[in-house]
Amino acid sequence: MMNISKTAESAEMPVKTVRYYADIGLVEPSARSAAGYREYDEKAVRRLIFIRRSRAFGFSIEECRELLGLYSDENRSSADVKAIAKKRLIEIEKKQVELQALHKDLSHLVKTCQGDDKPNCPIIDYLG
Repeated sequence: MMNISKTAESAEMPVKTVRYYADIGLVEPSARSAAGYREYDEKAVRRLIFIRRSRAFGFSIEECRELLGLYSDENRSSADVKAIAKKRLIEIEKKQVELQALHKDLSHLVKTCQGDDKPNCPIIDYLG
């Protein structure tokens, strides 16, 4: 058993995040110390690492909850896992297109701005 500080260190996340994930039911303390402090086992650490990695891909808390359910289910269908991941991939691809358009527009504005002591600025003109 590990205290919350050691658990957080093992999972490579802040103690506050571990506490939050416990509070919303994504991970449960394995036990409580005599003083009432949360203690975690290796299984909980693996779940926290799973959550950290899932969040790094941008999965929402609810998607993490769903993925954790599949992670724990040895009778899961990989098709269910793939469907969640595919949905996220489509969202990422859409965001890439949006960011590329923003990059193109802002790049054009930066190139057309003289960046001198004069007040004329196409960036300000566009934003106004």
